[in-house]
Amino acid sequence: MDLKVLLATFWTVFLAELGDKTQLAVFTLGAAGKSRLSVFIGASAALVLSTLIAVALAEAVNSRINPRWTQGLAGALLIVMGGIYLVGALRPGAG
Repeated sequence: MDLKVLLATFWTVFLAELGDKTQLAVFTLGAAGKSRLSVFIGASAALVLSTLIAVALAEAVNSRINPRWTQGLAGALLIVMGGIYLVGALRPGAG
């Protein structure tokens, strides 16, 4: 196991999840429900399953497409999405 990759993955996912709609949904379920343990287990299982699917798909794509292309595409998509969000946020009345 590569500890550097493990820690980079942990911090990337942890920081990306802070304040996103998934965390807000879990917060709402935890605040409204009687069993916070059930909410925790359900949310944890969902994150594990979605991560498993992403890793499996990445393996399938990686075996067919050069990883440099997928990294470049992912980076370009993040830049485009960030630009779209930034332009939307800067529009008058978008506040």
